[in-house]
This record gives sequence, C-alpha cells and structure tokens, in this order.
Amino acid sequence: MSRQQQQSQGVVLTGYHSNAELLPKTGPSAPLAQDPESTATSRRTGHYTVQQNQNTQHGDRYGPPTATGGTKATGTDPLSQPNPSLAACPTSQLSSSPGHSPNCRSRPPPTCQRCNSQDSLDELEMDDYWKEVENITCSGGGAGRGDGGGEGEVQEEEQQKVPEEGEQEEAWLTEAGLARLFDDSLAADLDQEEDNEVFLSTLTRTQAAAVERRVASLHQTLLRRRNRQHVPDVRDIFRPPGKGEQPDKLKGGSENGQKDVTSAETETELNVEVAFSEQALSYRDNHQRLKVTTSPNSPDDKLPNFKLLRDKTGQTRIGDLSPLDMKKVCRLVLVESTALFDTAGIDLKAHKAVKVKTKESGLFGVPLTTLLDQDQKRVPGTKVPLILQRLISHIEEEGLDTEGLLRIPGAATRVKSLCQELESSFYDGMFPWRQLKQHDAASLLKLFIRELPHPLLTVEYLNAFIAVNKLPTKKQQLQALNLLVLLLPEANRDTLKALVEFFQRVIDHQAKNKMTLNNVSVVMTPNIFMFKGFRSKVTEQQEFSMATSTANIVRLLIRYQNLLWTIPKFIVTQVRQQNMESQRKQNKERAVRKLLKKITTDKPADKAVPEESSQGFIRVQAPQFSKVSMAVQLTEELQAADVLTRFLSQDSSLAVKGEELCLYEIGGNIKERCLDRETYMKDLIQLNPAAEWVIKAAQR
Repeated sequence: MSRQQQQSQGVVLTGYHSNAELLPKTGPSAPLAQDPESTATSRRTGHYTVQQNQNTQHGDRYGPPTATGGTKATGTDPLSQPNPSLAACPTSQLSSSPGHSPNCRSRPPPTCQRCNSQDSLDELEMDDYWKEVENITCSGGGAGRGDGGGEGEVQEEEQQKVPEEGEQEEAWLTEAGLARLFDDSLAADLDQEEDNEVFLSTLTRTQAAAVERRVASLHQTLLRRRNRQHVPDVRDIFRPPGKGEQPDKLKGGSENGQKDVTSAETETELNVEVAFSEQALSYRDNHQRLKVTTSPNSPDDKLPNFKLLRDKTGQTRIGDLSPLDMKKVCRLVLVESTALFDTAGIDLKAHKAVKVKTKESGLFGVPLTTLLDQDQKRVPGTKVPLILQRLISHIEEEGLDTEGLLRIPGAATRVKSLCQELESSFYDGMFPWRQLKQHDAASLLKLFIRELPHPLLTVEYLNAFIAVNKLPTKKQQLQALNLLVLLLPEANRDTLKALVEFFQRVIDHQAKNKMTLNNVSVVMTPNIFMFKGFRSKVTEQQEFSMATSTANIVRLLIRYQNLLWTIPKFIVTQVRQQNMESQRKQNKERAVRKLLKKITTDKPADKAVPEESSQGFIRVQAPQFSKVSMAVQLTEELQAADVLTRFLSQDSSLAVKGEELCLYEIGGNIKERCLDRETYMKDLIQLNPAAEWVIKAAQR
C-alpha cells in the first residue's frame, strides 16, 4: 500500500485494482512449489489507488471534505462488493481426521503487502491464518464462498442496498441523538431540545467540527431534496453562547475542562484527559512528515507498553457508571470516534444490520441477545453465554499447556456430532464433558463465534474496526479501539471481553503450548471477522489484503484489553459538564426560583457542600448494612480502598466479601459512579463537592 497513506493529512482510496492474473492457479492440480520470482509476484494480490486528501472544502482543517464536494473512497468497502463464487466442501465430504479434507480446495496463500501500521505478523505466522481459513471452509461452517448457511439451518440474507445521498449522515445524527438538527417535522420536545443544547455546548472543537461537517453535508442534500422545508443553519447550531450562558467548567484545564494538548507525555503514556481527536489533530499539525517507527518484524514484547497517565480522581471502567450517564457516554463516544477518524481523512461507511432468519432457541447460530435472554432465565445476571463460559472452563480444566491449543483443529465430523449433541443436552446437564477432547472443545468455541448471525464486532462497526489500521500511530489505533469497544452493544462487549481474557490466559502458557500473541491472533481472526456470509461479500484479493490488518486488530484487542474496557477521563468530564449544565437550566426554570433565591441569601452560597467536608471529614453512608454511616477524616493520601478497609474493620457482621463492596460517588455532577480503589478522596471531593459517598455491593 502506498506510503502516502501514512501522511498525516490523510488519504482517500479511490479504487481497487486487481492483480488476479498474477495469482497462481488454485485447485488440486495446482503446483505448490514456486520459484522466488513467482512467489514474490503472488504476494501482490491487488492495490488501491491513493489520492491525497487536501481538506480544502469550507476551509476545514479537521478532517475530510464533506459529502457534497469531496472525493470519497470507492471499492474499499468489504461488505458491499460483488459476490464471486468459491465452492466450499460439501458437508457430506467432511474428513474425519483433523486438518484438511482431500476434496477441499487448497491454495497457496499469498502474503499481504505490509504497511507500517500493521507490523509484527510475519509470513510464517500468517500461514496459520490461511490454514484456519481452509479448516473453516472445509468444516462447512458457513464461511465459504457461495455458501450462506450453517449445518441444518436455512438463513435468508437481504442484499444491502447502497445508502442514498444523505442517508448515512441522517443515521449518524440520529444515533448521536441529534435528529432535531435536520428534521423539524419531529414532535417538538423542549426537554430534547435543551438536552441537545447542553450536549453541543460541551463538545470539543474537533467533536463540534465532526457534527458540523455532517449537518452541513446533510443540509445541502436536503435543500435539493425538499427545497421548501426549513433546515437549521449550521451557524445557528454552533452560535457562540451569549453573556451568562457559558456552561460551568470543571476546575483545571483549558477547553471543556481539559488540559492543554501540549502537556508533556511520553510515547507510551496514554493521555485520557484530553480528547483523542484533539491529540490527533495536534499530532497531524506538528508531525506532518512523521512516520510510524515500529519495526516491521517486532515480536510480541516489542509492542509499545502503553500505560494510562495517573489520575488521582480514579479510573472509570465500563460498568462503573449509571445507565443514564452511560447513555451520555455513548453519544459522546460516537462523535469523538468519528472526529478521530476525520483527523486522518478516513470516511467510514456504516452499515445497517443484515436481516436474517435466525433460530429462536438453541446454542449455535442464535443471536447473542436471544441466547442471553434464555440463559438469564436459568442464571439471573448472566452477561456471557453459558455455553461459551462452559467451553472456556473445560479447555482450561484440561490444561493450557497443550501444544497448538486453538491452532490444531478437532476432527470435523466429530465436531459436527458434538455440536448436535450440545444442542440437545447442554441445558439438561447430560452432555458428557469428560469425553470432550480439548482440541474439539476449542473447535466448538470457534464455531460458536463464527455461527453468530451477526458478527461479534457488529455489522455497524465492523468497517470501523478494520479502518483502525489506517490511523498513523499505534497510540491512535489504541485510542480508536477504546472508543469502538465502548460503542459495542453490551452483550457483544461482554462476550468479547470474556474471549480476549481467555486468549491472554492461553498466551500466558506460551512456553509450553507454543501459542504466542501473534499465533493466537492470526488463528482467531478468521473466526471473529469471517462471520456468516462474509466470504460471499468480498473478493479473494480483498480477503488477502484484509488478512494481516484484521489479525493486527485482534492482536491489539488482546494485548491492551486492560486499557480498552475503560472510559477515558475526558469523556467522563464531558458527562459531568452536561449534568452540571442540565442542573443549572433546571434550577433557572423552576417556578420557585424566587423562593430559592431568598433561601440562598439566608445561607452560605456553597450550601450543597456538606459541613463535615469543609471541616476535613466526609460522611460515608452504608444503608444496606448494620453500620449505616461513619465519619472519615480527609487526608492527602486517603484512598477509596482505605475507606472500605475502615468500614470492614468496624462491621464484622458482613455477609459479603470485601472485594464485592464498592464506594460509590452519587449526586452532584454525576448520577452514580463506582470508585476505583486507588481514587484519592480529597482530589475527587474537590471535583464534585456536592456528592454523597455510599458503600454498597458492586453492581457489575
């Protein structure tokens, strides 16, 4: 791929040109031995035409030109391509031995041409990828070309229509909760309008530019589509606030309560106090000619050892916030992720979920939400499918030292039989787990992932995950993955987390099982990205070109999982700002504001701050336990863990374990937040002086 794609200005892919004639013939009679020249030629399976993105329209310095006048990528969307046929092995011809079927078509897999953004996966390791693809195709797992269904199941798939002009922008604004910006016909909702005003008032400049760009593009489209209907002008949406309308800012920082982008940080430190898109914009402006410097063949331990900058107010993980605040997080993350890709000139093409006829019960080929619904009736609170949990635990019970674990397939016919037996006897508890071989269990786990009616990474965001490799630095790739993980539906996010945690445990035993981070990544990638019908939607050349890039995504998901399932502080800060601004507006509009004003004149202005806090103490509530409250003295070093320890030492009648308890921050500028145990209480109280502090069982 052209080095122009690494330029910080961004590039636009304008066309894909196939070199299919350079590929060796495939099939049983195709020779496997090749001379060096022909091997080198076969690796080049196609190339993209690259055009530098000049970002000239509307004087926009934050990203690509708008849809109304800019050049767009064509022929690069893997889910909207013609469907060439590639015959898969019939089910009746499955071999009973592990590995390959003699009737299954074999091909020497060409190696993808590397670009600097996806290093470390060498040719030998990618051989495992193509062996896994061949195993999947020969197993009749529904991933072959021209074969749209799994075993014993009919799935009808609707062809995806090409989005009409403006449709993508409408869908994006609607998902961001900003539909009123383009559709005046929606029922007037004052609360929604005020919510939009609050939301927009807390955006950073790059986030606001992302919204403005899409509103402007849609504005032009709608003017042509319906000339008489009024469409809000972008200048009206982003008008400067009048006097007295400035939203309250949190202490510390320059814009939207954030510190300056230029704050000192090393290459391995992740700054989560400044919006990622702002950091990317600063990188683009200051490093126009800087290239990614990672070695093309770096081993696992050469990936940057990223770490979060220490935050004394505590790290926020997924599940720590209330549903109301998480809703705000998702809106902000959608805008922020789009703004981040915009800075690199990457125009994402979103897709709607394909309509398929799916099973309403069972284990394999069942939608995640349906499967979790039936599991939660048996085990309330289940977040990861029981069958997946049981397969993982069985593999671990057999020991993770087995060489080739996850790589060596189970016997195809035996796996098929086991799948049918699980369907009929899993919930009855009659399945003979002791007889299940480890490699067969691993094959069943991979089959479960592949058989999902929709990909684990979702149809909506799959292209965004793949596009992560186009970002110019590993840090930006990691930041984008962090945002995309937050955008996944809860069921997909929890299931993905269970998988990557399991993969890491396998990797921890690499000295004996020979499964390194790269090995596990390339073997699992086809199972995660080659969902049902995938191979019928991409050309062989596209499949080859995507192999290394998708393996790199899985590699990053596994390696940095401890960072990816966190909510960046700048997003939490924006949520706090929205809550503060909403409270300010509500207080201003209350009919009793005159009475409140009279009351405030009789009391100190900061009446919301508990008296004990101003005297160096906080009152911690524990309504669920016998000791309902206690006073704790504030010190510079007091952490949330110290508060819990003190509480446990004073209430010996607790029936719950200490690790199951959490200190919650409730009220003030946050709805509810479970505190990281390393949170420094004095710093947090300065950030949210009106909050209450409650100890209760963690609700995760």
